[in-house]
Amino acid sequence: MTDELTLDEAQKAITAGMRAARSIDQPMNIAVVDSGGHLIAHVRMDGAIKASIDISIRKARTSILMNLPTSALAEATQPGAELYGLELTSGGMVTFGGGIPVVRNGVTVGAVGVSAGSVDQDVTVAEAVAAKLAKAPS
Repeated sequence: MTDELTLDEAQKAITAGMRAARSIDQPMNIAVVDSGGHLIAHVRMDGAIKASIDISIRKARTSILMNLPTSALAEATQPGAELYGLELTSGGMVTFGGGIPVVRNGVTVGAVGVSAGSVDQDVTVAEAVAAKLAKAPS
């Protein structure tokens, strides 16, 4: 058995995220990347803002590159803080909530990025996607 995320898993997890987004009545952009930050799957739900396509992918990439939820970077990247300017590196990182690493069997195997709602809504949907992906396939 491999710990790498598959397209099938990513699509099923995105479906779980779409259910979560519908339950809060907020269409979302949902991205899943592999352990190298490469896009596996993405969806823009009907009505989700187009600017959030790029943001969702960047949230997922930021999360895997930093091995942290993007929300953990918010305070440290404010003006005068230790990591101020981080968002300008690596092709543009996102330092607010909605990106979550996917850990399986103690190994970070990918990440999720969600955008188009409030930060809290993005995090809620990202958590649903990440929870589905964290379960190893049977």
